[in-house]
Parts: sequence; structure tokens; C-alpha cells
Amino acid sequence: MPTYEYECQSCHQRVEAVQKFSDPDLTVCANCGGELRKVFSAVGIVFKGSGFYKNDSRGKSSSATPTTPSTPASTPAPAATTEKSTPAPSTTSTTSTD
Repeated sequence: MPTYEYECQSCHQRVEAVQKFSDPDLTVCANCGGELRKVFSAVGIVFKGSGFYKNDSRGKSSSATPTTPSTPASTPAPAATTEKSTPAPSTTSTTSTD
């Protein structure tokens, strides 16, 4: 059952009441007989269970086990190949005039 907070409009005393949703609102202050009004404030939310966090949607065990690279340590790195590029032969023709 939720806890509601009321404030008296006359004496400004605050009262907390645990009520069902179907219970009527409190209207009379027990201290001075003034009018009570509900006080609305921010609610503290606690997310419990799966599905609330960014990493919950990534897989079954993504939050339970840290991710590690899947490359085995015994596989050698590929050898770097260095190829020398040779310039293409020139296609300009030289004509000699005698």
C-alpha cells in the first residue's frame, strides 16, 4: 500500500498516511481541523531485475562475465609484406629527325 503525505492549509503540519488506492483522501487536519491537501513529491525509483539497464539487452551473460577478445594467444600475427613498386615503363615514343 502506498504512503501519502498531506499538509494542513491552516497550520502547515504534515501528516503521512498509509492508504489503499480505493481509500478516500484525508480532508480534515487532526491537529487544528483545517483542510488537508496531498503533497506530491519526486519518487525514488529502484530498478530491480533484468531488462532495465543498457547492458541487459546485449545477451544472456553480458553483465555477468567481462568481455575478452576471442583471438587465441598461440596464433601468430600475419607477417607484414613489403612490396617494392616499380614504375611502369614509359610509353612515350622518341622520334629522331635526321
